[in-house]
Amino acid sequence: GITYLDHAGSALFPESLLKAFTDDLRNNVYGNPHSQNISSKLTYDTIEHVRYRILQHFHTTAEDYTIIFTSGCTAALKLIAESFPWIPEGTKQPSSRFCYLTDSHTSVVGMRGITASLNVLSVPITPQEVLLAESRLPAEEQNCTTPHLFSYPAQSNFSGTKYPLSWIQDIKSGKLCPIKAPGKWFVLLDAASYVSSSPLDLGVHQADFIPISFYKIFGFPTGLGALLVNNRIAPLLRKTYFGGGTAAAYLAGEDFYFPRKSIAERFEDGTVSFLDIIALKHGFDVLEKLTGGMEKIKQHTFALAHYTYTVLSNLKYANGAPVVRIYSDTDFSSPDVQGPIINFNVLDENGEVLGFSQVDKMASLHNIHVRTGCFCNTGACQMHLDISNEDIQRNLKAGHVCGDDIDLVGGRPTGSVRISFGYMSSFEDAQTFLNFVIATRLSKSDTEIPFKSVTKLTTESVPDDLPSFNNADKFSPILQISDGDLRSNLSATKTSVNWQPLETEAESIRAAVSETAVPTCRKGGEPITVANIYLYPIKSCSAFEVTEWPVGNQGLLYDRNWMVVNQNGVCMTQKQEPRLCLINPSIDLKQKIMIIQAEGMDPISVSLEDSTEKEAVICESKVCSHRVKTYDCGESIAGWFSVFLGRPCRLIRQSSDMKSNSHQKNTKGPSSAKNSSLSLVNEAQYLLINVASILQLKEHISARLEKPLEIEELIQRFRANIVVSAPESFEEEEWAEISIGALQLQVVGPCSRCQIICIDQQSGERNKEILQSLSAARGRKTNFGIYLMNQPLHSSFSNVLSVGSQVLPVLKENTEIQPPTSSKEKCSG
Repeated sequence: GITYLDHAGSALFPESLLKAFTDDLRNNVYGNPHSQNISSKLTYDTIEHVRYRILQHFHTTAEDYTIIFTSGCTAALKLIAESFPWIPEGTKQPSSRFCYLTDSHTSVVGMRGITASLNVLSVPITPQEVLLAESRLPAEEQNCTTPHLFSYPAQSNFSGTKYPLSWIQDIKSGKLCPIKAPGKWFVLLDAASYVSSSPLDLGVHQADFIPISFYKIFGFPTGLGALLVNNRIAPLLRKTYFGGGTAAAYLAGEDFYFPRKSIAERFEDGTVSFLDIIALKHGFDVLEKLTGGMEKIKQHTFALAHYTYTVLSNLKYANGAPVVRIYSDTDFSSPDVQGPIINFNVLDENGEVLGFSQVDKMASLHNIHVRTGCFCNTGACQMHLDISNEDIQRNLKAGHVCGDDIDLVGGRPTGSVRISFGYMSSFEDAQTFLNFVIATRLSKSDTEIPFKSVTKLTTESVPDDLPSFNNADKFSPILQISDGDLRSNLSATKTSVNWQPLETEAESIRAAVSETAVPTCRKGGEPITVANIYLYPIKSCSAFEVTEWPVGNQGLLYDRNWMVVNQNGVCMTQKQEPRLCLINPSIDLKQKIMIIQAEGMDPISVSLEDSTEKEAVICESKVCSHRVKTYDCGESIAGWFSVFLGRPCRLIRQSSDMKSNSHQKNTKGPSSAKNSSLSLVNEAQYLLINVASILQLKEHISARLEKPLEIEELIQRFRANIVVSAPESFEEEEWAEISIGALQLQVVGPCSRCQIICIDQQSGERNKEILQSLSAARGRKTNFGIYLMNQPLHSSFSNVLSVGSQVLPVLKENTEIQPPTSSKEKCSG
């Protein structure tokens, strides 16, 4: 029975959002993301996935922006004020200026308290002054690098006026100067009000700082916001305080502190609100499902506001006097310049203002929820209500403070009434509100709501098959006003595989490699050969053994091109779900399909071709610190995996338009493989193990087990791509490079093993003794096997890796292989 018209204050949360979130919490254990255990890793990965989802929502990527989670938009603004590289007054170079639009939220204006303490001047500027601002600075002042900050709202939270997003580029380029000051301008776009009902494309409008509060969009969770920071300014930000999780290293006894490399981790003091961040993922899902996206929300909410404004502004008393005085800078003709906010005061027949407190109380009797006062925007309130600075000070002396119910002082209003629409608002909500105004202000003979007027606004009816907000939306006017074409990267490019090289060319290269890759000093003269080749098409699922296989720029063709993700889009491994090892994928190159089998399930196939579907949704995620772009493989595949694993999950594939890069640093020389491309592997393109090393380990483990392990079972547990037969155990750890036929591979470090080797790859059962035995056998280390990366290919064709091929290693100068540069434990998932 409630008519909620305060969506600019907070959106309402849908029931489906709460259900999805609570189901998530019931089905998963989320630990502190600063820990290293499995539940904490799940939390960390989920948070990273949410960061990408936020960037995707704003049509940008991690190349351009960093997400810093805060407690809300206000905390984000405070962070900017504290960390911006201000140059104070009194230095040799020109000093910084903080310039803000007078139509700004209290939290923006409040930044001047920090800038003042830093001896930086703050300059308020009215919207009219910006529009009249002169263009470019004199030539001699254009090279000045003093940083200035200009802040303005994308949408006024008072009146709903949308200020031009074109100001961003105009100010950054120097085409528009808010005030005359030599230096470089940065732009803070307060988007808290705007993004609740409008799409924001940061690919086009690249502001330097964008603070937001998520409850304005979803209604839940509250107490969570974010600062989107343009990566070009992020390294310039200054950090003074450091909380838990932000330090790479520090000393308690001395003034020594070294921050984390990641901008987000450097500024997120303490443990982030990780459960609330996880709720955001469900918020975006539900928003998209219920509405179809922000452009539809923009049109829907504006249509309701346009209709309400049109009727409200035409309501008259019998004497012709208007019923309301609307405070607006636009005539509500376009959603590009006006948001779904109507600000007004109710008048009597004589034109006197009725106090907003009285209107609020009357609305409450009709179960209508509105917002009253100055809405934490004194500048706009003064401008629209013609309240002078002296009036504000006089009202304070009279006892009026922000947020109270003293609505009239000396017969003049201290504030106004605001109604605002959200995506769940309906035509009935607008009707109920207008009926309330008429019922309380006009007699029945004066007027009726002009229901028919809505048809004049309608240019397109809502089809029944669209995902509608509710049934009432079929009557809601949809205005065909475009805000520019939104850029889309939702198409995956096709790749074709043709891997058979010309025999003569292949032989000549093999011969050349054999001549140049003779090991300089290797113990013994017995040849080393490739004994087994395995690929793992689906990350963490069963191996697919082959005798020969094509090699591409990412390693073995189709190796770890797919992965299973949970309902939050986070990669699942055998650590969380051991039954993944019971899923058996195989590749049929001739038919260009992957066949997936599991006991008790009908086989299912997936095309090896990149998705050609128009609706293939591209999303970003992280796999062991590598950013990857993926697309979903569809509902039928998702259903198959969900049934077998007994939990909601989906199969996704790495998109061909973006490959993750290796971040190895322990590579040398011109043949460095550090820029090679990775699939969904954790650390490198290949993992190699030695049969002789396995045999030595087997002896140690068998002595500790009741039932000895078979050599084949032990090999499977270590999930290698290449198994070689070398005479000496662990001699592979002394190699710097190897050649196999025409392939040249560089060693990039040892593989530090995790608990996945404790899982029997045939049954999915765990045995913790395996990892303990490995640690004991290797002197408390858990290294086993080496990581390899392709060196740049010297021919135009793809190579082939074959069982029986000779392996020619080159020993490294320093026989101590340095581990990969990462603090996180890696495994061969």
